Amino acid sequence: MTENKQIAQPQKTVSLVLGSGGARGLAHIGVIRWLEENNYKIESISGCSMGALIGGIYAAGKLDDFERWARAISKVEIIALLDLSWKKSGLVKGDKIINTLTELVGDVAIEDLPIKYTAVAADILNEKEVWMNSGRLFDAIRASISLPLFFTPFNYNGVDLIDGGVLNPVPIAPTFNDATDLTLAVNLGGKVDTQEVTSVSNSSAKENTSPFSDKVTEFVSRFKDSSVSHLSKDWGAYDIANQAFDAMQSTIARQKLAAYPADIYLEIARNACGTLEFHRAAEMIELGYQTAKKNMS
Repeated sequence: MTENKQIAQPQKTVSLVLGSGGARGLAHIGVIRWLEENNYKIESISGCSMGALIGGIYAAGKLDDFERWARAISKVEIIALLDLSWKKSGLVKGDKIINTLTELVGDVAIEDLPIKYTAVAADILNEKEVWMNSGRLFDAIRASISLPLFFTPFNYNGVDLIDGGVLNPVPIAPTFNDATDLTLAVNLGGKVDTQEVTSVSNSSAKENTSPFSDKVTEFVSRFKDSSVSHLSKDWGAYDIANQAFDAMQSTIARQKLAAYPADIYLEIARNACGTLEFHRAAEMIELGYQTAKKNMS
């Protein structure tokens, strides 16, 4: 009698491209979780901004610890991590955040990671991307997450760098030479979800206020000219800069992906949550998981 044995399918290897988009980048965790559960092996990561952060922490083998921390952190604790710089180049130095993550993950060198990893930042003076694939992991991450106006630029090997999303929000190019089965790109600047807009408009402003936004508003209000105070009812400086940056990244991402399409492309609506609403971790992680499940099952 012949026994029926189930033959294990070989894992599909993946080059994972994780885009920029602030707190929406927590959705990257959900995508990674779905891949892990469905026989995919991530062998390469290229990330920009929050994608560089999530990808780097995953490559270091500490995503479980980071996810628990992200789900548990409160608004008050988030505000406590904001170290105001008092410089014209940005509101926040970012030292507290990076030091906290370094304690959580460890002071790791990129070349010691078990999988290929590239963080992408922008050299705005010379108008070019900078690919960081060696040196201290959190130096590369700090450079890649330097959101203009919010974080101060980060000096990396003598060059001042800012958020890579300024030039390439979904950096596929670093994966071109990978010998993997497929390239999967996650774009956090997808089309506006009208259903999400409705749900936000029906919620109280207090419930949907980002602690980062509160801090920025408090800081900016000290210097606000009373002659333009009426604008704060509808549009604050932070809101304008935030939405302008999202729109810019979305346009650039579409152009880049049209020129260099990925094998599989996942999209998170750019209004799924605000750039700085990190207190919505559980919601964003679930959104990433369900997006992967819907598009890849």
